[in-house]
Amino acid sequence: MNVQLDLRMDKPAFLAWVQGRGERCELAEGRVMMMTGGSRGHAIITRRLATALENRLDPDRWIVLTSDFGVDLGPSTVRYPDVLVDVAGEPFGDLTATAPILVAEVISPSSASDDLAEKPPEYFQLPSLSVYVVLAQDEAKAWVWIRGSAGFPLEPDVLRGTGEVIRLTPLDIEVPLSEIYSA
Repeated sequence: MNVQLDLRMDKPAFLAWVQGRGERCELAEGRVMMMTGGSRGHAIITRRLATALENRLDPDRWIVLTSDFGVDLGPSTVRYPDVLVDVAGEPFGDLTATAPILVAEVISPSSASDDLAEKPPEYFQLPSLSVYVVLAQDEAKAWVWIRGSAGFPLEPDVLRGTGEVIRLTPLDIEVPLSEIYSA
């Protein structure tokens, strides 16, 4: 869930302000949005996806990062997705991803409209992005957008059930939903 504060700032000011804060925040069109804490299920699914990606990707090419690291989405927006895959070897002092190829969000009932409607067009503008994944936390379900030659599709592929597999063709890997949603 996001809570809009009565606080506006530009991106450089936000990136300086947000460092070392106890609460999680995003910048959306110049407005500071406080991110509330997630459930145990949210944390487990996020960690399992990050681990599955780390186990499959070449660490010399890619780094898997979680919600402590930002994605620069233009002059007045910085998001902190639950999981992202960025190019490896970039400076430790960076505050935002250099060229994320994959962004993933784990939704809750209060964040579904943001993650499925508001955020996709923001992320799709990133030239490096090839995959956007949204995972449910209350059932084995994934919404997957993969950039094709004509860009991202209007509607995602929707995968339901632990027998499904997320085929991340741009990264040449597959992640079974059973690995993310195991008991």
